[in-house]
Formats: sequence, structure tokens, C-alpha cells
Amino acid sequence: MNAPSPTDGPVFGVDIQSGDVRGDAPTYALVILRPDDGDEGEAGVERDAVSRRKLRRLIEEAEPTRLAVDNMYELAADKNALVGFLRSLPAGTDLVQVTGANRPEPLSRVAQRYGVPYAKKPMKEAEAAARLAHRNVGQRVTAFGDTTTVKVSRGRSAGGGGGWSEDRFTRRIHGNVRKAAREVESDLDDANLEYEKEVTEKYGGLSNAVFTVEARPEDIPVSNTRNGDVRIEIERERRDGIEFEPLVKRRDHVVVGIDPGTTTAAAVVGLDGTVHDLFSSRTSDTAELTEWLIERGRPMLVAADVTPMPETVEKFRRSFDAAGWTPESDLPVDEKLHRTRDHAYENDHERDALAAALFAVDDHADQFERIAAKVPPKLDREAVIARVVSGEESVEAVVRELTDDGADEEDEQEHEERELTEEERRIRDLEAQVGRLKEHTEELEEELEEKENEIREYERELSDARKKERREARERREVNRLERRAERLERERDEAIAENEELHEKLARLKTLWKLDHSDFSDVAGDRDLVAVKTIPQFTRDAIDRADEEFGLAAGDVIYLRDASGAGTSTAERLAETEPRLVLKNGNLSEEADAVLFDHEIPVAPADPVTIQEVDELAVARESEVEEAIDDWEDRAEERRREQTESMMDRVISEHRADERLGGEGA
Repeated sequence: MNAPSPTDGPVFGVDIQSGDVRGDAPTYALVILRPDDGDEGEAGVERDAVSRRKLRRLIEEAEPTRLAVDNMYELAADKNALVGFLRSLPAGTDLVQVTGANRPEPLSRVAQRYGVPYAKKPMKEAEAAARLAHRNVGQRVTAFGDTTTVKVSRGRSAGGGGGWSEDRFTRRIHGNVRKAAREVESDLDDANLEYEKEVTEKYGGLSNAVFTVEARPEDIPVSNTRNGDVRIEIERERRDGIEFEPLVKRRDHVVVGIDPGTTTAAAVVGLDGTVHDLFSSRTSDTAELTEWLIERGRPMLVAADVTPMPETVEKFRRSFDAAGWTPESDLPVDEKLHRTRDHAYENDHERDALAAALFAVDDHADQFERIAAKVPPKLDREAVIARVVSGEESVEAVVRELTDDGADEEDEQEHEERELTEEERRIRDLEAQVGRLKEHTEELEEELEEKENEIREYERELSDARKKERREARERREVNRLERRAERLERERDEAIAENEELHEKLARLKTLWKLDHSDFSDVAGDRDLVAVKTIPQFTRDAIDRADEEFGLAAGDVIYLRDASGAGTSTAERLAETEPRLVLKNGNLSEEADAVLFDHEIPVAPADPVTIQEVDELAVARESEVEEAIDDWEDRAEERRREQTESMMDRVISEHRADERLGGEGA
């Protein structure tokens, strides 16, 4: 993407003057550079201190080509807020961080390198940022891709309105959406833009049409509108995170990762770890990949993800006269996945190439910083880093050579360079060697300090590990003690449960024995006029058998039938076998059962006149009332027997008379 020319409009330089962007009311130093007015002269510069709200209003009104800052997070508190700020910028306005991308330099160093006036005051820093951005220095901050979505949809609900019928109203809205979609499509075609279209057909036309256009909003001849039935919304495609793009394409020094094979892949990464581009192909040759790499920078370090370096990668390294990098051992897949997790790639080959480049940058990061710290502001620090890393020269020698190369050309023309004597060449070589040795010594000292710090860290970790181990040992002992105690308590609990169950069984047996022991009950009853009653819920064989099994049925018992209905001859015979003293009943006995009990001379009486007190299956009644019930039954039985005798005699007489009558007729 080509950067817009800063001469197309004003350039804003901004620096926070007071307050905090996370607070309620930060104040900004604002410098407006208008190249058309004064070409960076005083006549073309406006300075003001503005609130955040006024800054947003001025950006919307003036639509500057660039909004320059030394730190993008002076305009937003976090990444989400920064994305929202970028979305609110006018279509032709770029946010520019003039100090670099992921590892920005101090603004003072950048300003000195490019000869821009600088002072440590907010207004001066804002002006320096504006002038640097005007000179195409810095990185464009973006959170959006070059794809834009244009959505044409209904501007109101298709549910009827006014005096229109619902069908007619809906058809009109969908028809207007179709018409607007055709106009947008025609405008995109006239602008020769590539796009994809998706439409949703509805009654009478379209409910919406979505155009995915390969262009930025400012390049699309359509704007956000809402007019009655139709609404047009334009939204840029958001990227996964915040990305940086140089304002102008420079052939910067880069680190290259290459993964050879049937599919050849390459990755180009900046010295600060910024991923510039990825490449993979099954058909490309060495010349094509070389040309692709040259277009994207000057490789100073070529890396592979395996060791030793493959011959194909080694050929690329030699062709660029670059330094090489390989890991101590082949990079595991999980480490490559973790290192490339924040970057998009199309296949495993691009991932491997990218991982090699990023690990190479990580491995040289400290060296890059040490070299950069020794480079004067006016020199290109990446050029110095490249020469030191790839040419194995000392920083001092490279800086001295580049400084000598930048001397006044007239002096070079006036004084012809004379040939050095052998002694002077020897001195020069020795000085270069001394410089390299000093640099190597510094590196060794730093490495020694790092090792000592690492040893101290390991000792601290060892001490912490021992403390942790002792603590865990104490905890294990305590856990074992508690487990033993828990096991003992569980055993005691199980024993108590078993003992409790045994006592319950013993109590049940005692109750059964007590219920069956009539002599004992008589002793208990004494002279209180009580008699034991055994309760049977229903007059059935099963109920009689169950009662006999649970508490026993013996001769002379008083039986209480809660429900005497429904019994037949066999059931009555089963009850008669127990030879009860008295049967108390609720309900009516069947004629068959009543006859069986009467034949066995078992007294049967209603239960209502007898006072029965029940506790579970145990019951008692008053002896006097039982005796009265038996006496009453005896009276009724005597009457019943007399009636049966009379009935039988009448039947015999009748039968005799019938026989005599039949005999007389026969004679």
C-alpha cells in the first residue's frame, strides 16, 4: 500500500500535556503543520493546547493526512480503546507512531537523526512528531485490513406503516433496497473495484445486500447513508491485533527464515521482530525467491529451524553475504507453534520459516540493543547492526568508517586520499582488532554477569524447592496421621453400626417373645380387666398366615379383624384351625364364613361395642367387654340352633308328608 502524500492536507502532531489518558480530562499539545501554507516554516505551523473532545472535533473538521505521536497509547488507554479510536478517524487520516513499531526509539534520538528541532516539552515534542511524519518517518498504526464491507439493508421495519397495507408497504421497502444495491454495484464497477456480493431475497426485492470490497473506505465511491427505506453501512475488516506499516517502502535490513523442501517457504522479519511478509510455493526456483527477498529488504541474517543448516539455506546465506543462525538442536513443533501463535500463516512450511526468523531475532536481541546503544543518533543504527553482525566488525570501526564516509564531499575533493603505509595499515588493523576485542570483552562480561545472576536465581530456586519439599513432607506426615485417624474412626463407626443393628434385632426378638408370652401379659394386666387382642388387617388367608408368622396365633386368642368382608369357606376354615376364643369384626362376614365359624362354635361379635386400644400390631381390650361379647354370642347361638332345629323338623315333617302322599297315590 502506498502512503498518502502528506502534502495533500495538514499533519497533526500530538503529545499529552497534562493529565492521564486513563483519567477523565487529559490535555494535549497540538501542532498543526500545513505544508501548503509555509512548507514547514513558521507561517505554516499552528500551536494550541486542546482537550480530548476538541482534538477529536478538529480531526473530524480538518481531516489531516497524518496524526503523529511518539507513543500511540497517549491517545487510548488500551488496545480495545485504540481500535475504537482508529475506527473513528476520517477515512484519509493515518495514525503514525514516529518512533518505530514494536520497539520504539526515544523521540529525541529519532529527531536528532533526521535533523528535526527537539526539546523536552510537550509542544516541542508534538511539533517534532509532526515534522517527522511529514518527512515520511515512522510507522502507520492500523487495526484494519484493506477489505471493506458495504451493507445495504432496510432502513425501517417491514411491518406496515401509515395507511398502506402490510404487503404493499413491505414490497416497497424491499424494492427500494434492491434499487439501492444495484446503484452501489454500479458505482463499484465504475471504480473498477473487486468485490463479492451476497444478497438475501425477500418478498418484492431484497432485505439486504452485502458487498465485500477489496479496498479501503476512502477508495470506495459510497458513503454511510440512511434515507427512509434504505440504510447503507460501511465497515472496514478488523485484523486480529494492532499492526504497523512503514510510511514508505525502504529496503531495511531484515532477518530471513527459510524452510526448504518440496514446498519452499520464507519469512521476512524486521530487527525489532515485526513480521513483514511470508512466502511459500511448490513451483518457484531459487531466482524467484531471491527476487522476492530483495524486494522486501536486505537480508543480514539467514536462519533455519534445524541444525546443521541445510545446503539450500546455506546457498541463500552466501548469496546475500549474510550471517547464519541455527538452533542448538532442531526446534520442536510445540515451541514453533508457541512462538508463532500471534501471527497468521497459511501452512506448516511458512510456520517453520517464520519460527526460524523469530528465534534468530530473539537470540540476537541483546546484541542488537548493545550495538544500537553505541550508535550516534545521526547514523542508521540498522546499517551498523547489519555490518557488525554479518561482517564481524566492531561497532567502533563501523561507526568510524560511516562517519568518515559522511564527511564533507568538498574536503574529499580537495584532499586526495593517499595510500597508507604498511605501518599505518597495521595500526588501522590493530585498532579494529582492539575494538573487536573490547566489544567481545564487554559481551563476555555481560554474559558472565548474566550467568552469575542465573546461578543466584538457581540457588534461590533450590532453596525455595528445599523449603517446599520440607513443607510437603510435613504435610504428607500430617495427611498420613489424619488418614490413620480417619480409618480408626471409620472402624469404630462400623463397629457401632453393627452393634446398633444387633441391639435392634435383639429388641425385636424380645418384643416378639413378649407378645407371644400370654402368661407374662396376664401378669402385666393383673387386676386391671385387660386382655390381649391380636389384630389381622383383612380376613384373607395371606393376612392370617402373616400374623401367625409374625406374632403367632394360638388357641384361646382374641382375634380382631379390621375388615371381615370377602372371606370364603377356606379362609374361615384357616382361622377356625387356630381355635380363637373370640373373633371381633368390622364389616359383615360372608354367609359361608359365618357358617364355618358357627359350625366350629367360634364366637363372632361386632368390634364396636368392645373398647380396643392399639399400639402397632399389639392391642388390648377390657376383659369384661370380651366376656359380654361372648355371652351375647352364646345367646344368639342358642337362638340360632333352636331355629335350625325347628327348621330341620319342619323339613323332615314336610318330607314325610310328601312321601305319604306319594305312597297313597301309588296305591
